[in-house]
Amino acid sequence: MEASLGIQMDEPMAFCPQHDRFQAEGSLKKNEQNFKLAGVKRDIEKLYEAVPQLSNVFKIKDKIGEGTFSSVYLATAQLQVGPEEKIALKHLIPTSHPIRIAAELQCLTVAGGQDNVMGVKYCFRKNDHVVIAMPYLEHESFLDILNSLSFQEVREYMFNLFKALKRIHQFGIVHRDVKPSNFLYNRRLKKYALVDFGLAQGTHDTKIELLKFVQSEAQQERCSQNKSHIITGNKIPLSGPVPKELDQQSTTKASVKRPYTNAQIQIKQGKDGKLMKQSKTVDVLSRKLATKKKAISTKVMNSGVMRKTASSCPASLTCDCYATDKVCSICLSRRQQVAPRAGTPGFRAPEVLTKCPNQTTAIDMWSAGVIFLSLLSGRYPFYKASDDLTALAQIMTIRGSRETIQAAKTFGKSILCSKEVPAQDLRKLCERLRGMDSNTPKLTSDVQGHASHQPTISEKTDHKASCLIQTPPGQYSGNSFKKGDSNSCEHCFAEYNTNLEGWNEVPNEAYDLLDKLLDLNPASRITAEEALLHPFFKDMSL
Repeated sequence: MEASLGIQMDEPMAFCPQHDRFQAEGSLKKNEQNFKLAGVKRDIEKLYEAVPQLSNVFKIKDKIGEGTFSSVYLATAQLQVGPEEKIALKHLIPTSHPIRIAAELQCLTVAGGQDNVMGVKYCFRKNDHVVIAMPYLEHESFLDILNSLSFQEVREYMFNLFKALKRIHQFGIVHRDVKPSNFLYNRRLKKYALVDFGLAQGTHDTKIELLKFVQSEAQQERCSQNKSHIITGNKIPLSGPVPKELDQQSTTKASVKRPYTNAQIQIKQGKDGKLMKQSKTVDVLSRKLATKKKAISTKVMNSGVMRKTASSCPASLTCDCYATDKVCSICLSRRQQVAPRAGTPGFRAPEVLTKCPNQTTAIDMWSAGVIFLSLLSGRYPFYKASDDLTALAQIMTIRGSRETIQAAKTFGKSILCSKEVPAQDLRKLCERLRGMDSNTPKLTSDVQGHASHQPTISEKTDHKASCLIQTPPGQYSGNSFKKGDSNSCEHCFAEYNTNLEGWNEVPNEAYDLLDKLLDLNPASRITAEEALLHPFFKDMSL
């Protein structure tokens, strides 16, 4: 182990330059930890000040999570008798909409508390500060345990995730942010909890009354945005001056190479629509390289109506600026399509990426499929894209361009691809990435995560999946990977400390379920209730 870290134990440590470097790094880390602890202490004090009644009930110990819309603290309940009870306190940011906060609470109180769905104990409010008190479930980091899980543990994990999704879907709740960090797992106790309903929306027949108001608010916002965003004009060369609104979108990261945009990726609406994200429409630098490199070119349009048939898509394109450095007046005059696109990059379903307005519980099942894909392949995150269009192109490299095009027609979108990309065999893909295949090629990547080393399309099908997997530094354990060493670039296929129990005989049912979860068509994608009855779980009971 010492040799792999570059430490020579037979030399005096005092004279080892690397020892000095390690001492400096240790001192820096200690300072960072002290700074972090001071910041946490200040946050706890501010929370006590904002919601004074908390001090009468809880002793806040630590800050254990922070997101865009909330912060989570670990506290103990100061009860008069019995042992202290650990509680998770979720402090919602003051700018959260009251209806959104109330809807999240209703999701927890109505659907929560059973079938692996987090419940709620208390709620405190002072002015615009709201704190939700929930049972605390000590849990492992998904990344830390990913490659040490036995195959049976993976089955149990997915089974319990589907139990939670079945529960909330029965109430007409679409979670919209299903990912490992929102599905807590205590490996020792075999306990699970689906958390964070801050982005939840309701189905058309939802039983959560307040989610109906959340939907109504979102629809009104979309209508107002459609009315206020109308642009007209002639063709505008992208190399020249660009209107401010377009410039803010089209020049974002213009100097950075982006994968999958060597030619062109577009999303457009029908005749009554407006130009959408110009930053994803044309990448001038990438276009100059298009003659030297082959890449996927995608164009997505909204047909204007939501039908389940291929006839819902326009037969021909009316725009005449495709694959040029111009933006025609037709594109400029289209309204912007605004549709729900909540969720975490890498877990968004195709219908979310293409801004399909009618999103159902099927988007949660796609996210569950991505989790299952990570578990079977041993890779997390599996998908990592800087934008929705890159994410769509990455999905196509796994599920196939022809299949994606055909599925998009069912939810009113038309996708044009300049190069056909075949679908991959999910079993071979996962076995290759997990290292079960002796012919697995080595993958090199820059652990610093520079844009030039982001996933790109390989000419060989065998390497396509490998190229789109992102592996941040320190994610995998093993002597062949030197944590923090930027020169160690072969860590992606390192020897993991893996529990191989059951992995040498993964049944076909596992990949059949994965295929059904990653169905590109939301209408035919497997439901949580159906998943629990899948042969993959034949010996497991609800």
